[in-house]
Amino acid sequence: MPRILAIDYGIKRTGIAVTDEMQMIAFGLTTTPSDTVISFLKDYFTKEKVTLVLVGEPKQMDGTPSQSAEIINAFVALFHTTFPTIPVERVDERFTSKMAFQTMIDSGLTKKQRQNKALVDEIAATIMLQDYLHYKK
Repeated sequence: MPRILAIDYGIKRTGIAVTDEMQMIAFGLTTTPSDTVISFLKDYFTKEKVTLVLVGEPKQMDGTPSQSAEIINAFVALFHTTFPTIPVERVDERFTSKMAFQTMIDSGLTKKQRQNKALVDEIAATIMLQDYLHYKK
């Protein structure tokens, strides 16, 4: 069965998570500079079959788009142009970064380790994907 991939796109860094082949478990794949994410995905898609890509949709508490929505919408448009056969589903990403940081604390990471913003982005993508899998069932 093909995998599902989640993208937590940011201005500088993009966290990426993926499911196992049975689409039961989400795990962090990597964090890549946002300006190289398309080339990373091109390479990844040649190695792995992906049936769906989730992209975080940033919203304010009242449900309106956040400041970064325009940048992420541009990324989604580029993704559609580059990978027209791979469907994209937008998912609410509110609180994923805070949840990722709390996960790092709960995991016993040191303060220095918790300052690794790339790890926060990767964990946020993983949380987004795991929530999707839970909701899908």
